[in-house]
Amino acid sequence: METFISKYLTGRMLYINVAVCLSMLLLIVGLSVGLNGNQLKGSDILDLAPLIDGHNDLPFNLYEKLNNNLTEFPFEKLLVDDPVWGREACSTCYTDLPRLKAGKVGGQFWVAYVPCNSQYKDAVQLTLRQIDVIKRFIDLYPEHLQLVKFAKDIEVVWRNGRIASMIGVEGGHSLDSSLAILRIYYELGVRYVTLTHTCNTPWADASPINDGYLYNLTEFGKTFVHEMNRLGMLIDLSHVSHNVMRQVLAISRAPVIFSHSSAFGICNNYRNVPDDVLRLVGENEGIVMVNFYSQFVNCNTSRNATMQDVVDHINYIRQIVGVNHVGIGADYDGVNAVPEGLEDVSKYPSLFERLYGQHEGEPEWSREDLEKLAGRNFIRVMTKVEMVRNSMSSIPPIEDIINAQDLFEAQKNAGLEPGLCQTAKEWNEILSSNIDNSTVPSKPTQ
Repeated sequence: METFISKYLTGRMLYINVAVCLSMLLLIVGLSVGLNGNQLKGSDILDLAPLIDGHNDLPFNLYEKLNNNLTEFPFEKLLVDDPVWGREACSTCYTDLPRLKAGKVGGQFWVAYVPCNSQYKDAVQLTLRQIDVIKRFIDLYPEHLQLVKFAKDIEVVWRNGRIASMIGVEGGHSLDSSLAILRIYYELGVRYVTLTHTCNTPWADASPINDGYLYNLTEFGKTFVHEMNRLGMLIDLSHVSHNVMRQVLAISRAPVIFSHSSAFGICNNYRNVPDDVLRLVGENEGIVMVNFYSQFVNCNTSRNATMQDVVDHINYIRQIVGVNHVGIGADYDGVNAVPEGLEDVSKYPSLFERLYGQHEGEPEWSREDLEKLAGRNFIRVMTKVEMVRNSMSSIPPIEDIINAQDLFEAQKNAGLEPGLCQTAKEWNEILSSNIDNSTVPSKPTQ
């Protein structure tokens, strides 16, 4: 009798175990089908891959409004109707923690920007203050933000529920034409430098040059490119002239980024990227992170910009160069007009809802495609930049100094008195020479 019961129970338990296993298998298959079918929403993509935005200018608003006094910035509050930071009070304010969370932001480049009128004056000091406020800001909210310096850490930080926070410097004028400053910024955690802002540097032309040129990319500008490759610093070509875009892409060993630019083929603003450069970006394995600024995505001044304009730019870049080379660089807090439907940093999920699936006349966006757009393309680019850095590890730092005559001419072209703010010894010969500087007082040699 006991033997019979034992066999009965053993058989029954085997049956139950098989049934449980089958049920689990069916559940897994069901979930898989659900994720790959219509049950997956476009916004769900941002739970599967980190949304990495290439450009947010909140640090400059902190400088402009508070002179970097973080104790007065209520980051953890919803600021839409705030009397200082709200939409009515501040035309360039789009960012706070509740909206970043609603926007499912997984990684953000916080930008150290200083105006072009600081060039040849206190640009480096002001930039260091902006790097400092970004790092203090990140440290102030350790439960929500974490500084990231390497590609491998982005997803780790995001999966731990924090926004992977990275630092970019917007504008080569912040370098004061010094490779030493570039290296110091990298040591401080900066991971991209935009080669120019709206002003030319003595070694590279900015986008207002349009189809012309003043310096293009000089020999010293090429030296900057090589040193950035050696360091593992991302080269950002947003804001440079179209000629400089082409010149950098011809010599960079590492992929480049456009941290916040759109397609010139749709809107012919010179901040945008022309078709031939888009193709070069593909060959370079780089990425164009699409800007949301109304004037860059919509050149039709008779109507307001909409989310559809941004969708058009994303689709256009995809069609020209492929889905592996497009990302998001909204430029929130750096612009005063954004498209309808993308009013602030909470709206990224709406964009991904709009893109997901098949729409007539548009390319189909799969789950994998949208994961690439969200952040995986950028992670791939940053990883490759670090691989190039590793391959150049035996190369020593470049010790070149920009030719003082080039600086002299650049300061003249900027309407400044050359050498007024310089004391470095390479200026002594220039200022005591007879090269069109009769009104410039000579500085004593030491």
